[in-house]
Amino acid sequence: MSRIGKLPIEIPKGVKVTYNEPCLQVEGPKGALSRNVMEGVALVLSDSSVVVNRADDSIKSRSAHGLTRTLINNMVVGVTKGFETALEISGVGYRAEVKGNVLNLSLGYSHPINFELPKGISVEVEKMTKVVVKGIDKELVGQIAAKIRGFRGRNPIKGKASSTPAKQFSEKPVKPVKNKAQS
Repeated sequence: MSRIGKLPIEIPKGVKVTYNEPCLQVEGPKGALSRNVMEGVALVLSDSSVVVNRADDSIKSRSAHGLTRTLINNMVVGVTKGFETALEISGVGYRAEVKGNVLNLSLGYSHPINFELPKGISVEVEKMTKVVVKGIDKELVGQIAAKIRGFRGRNPIKGKASSTPAKQFSEKPVKPVKNKAQS
């Protein structure tokens, strides 16, 4: 049995969980999320918790057991606290700003990048080089952060990148130039 899958999901006050097979809906103070539950998994709802059980011991049911529990827990956490990912832009002249629902990025290209934010995602820019992506859907927050990182990949030689602060990368050492006149 899955160690993660067998743990019950606690439902905090102010969160409403409804299950009309196969659709699970979670509503909370920050918004509402819905997701289809995979086949081979059964849900048991009570007033204060949700328990995920396997329908049988097939390979598909076993693989979906822990995943389904984690997805439902992410939905509950998202509608109560929300999720955020911080990105740091490093490079000369690199900057970001938000205008309405569009994130404008200057990342060293000949043109600015105008990235339209999807519904349910908000972005805050601090000091023009720190971008914080916020939302209630963990999957969507991570996907948008990955798209923003993908606009300008890291360059270990020049030390330029748009990445998360936790992902520190070391600069590649520059080889010393040998002077041919001395040889």
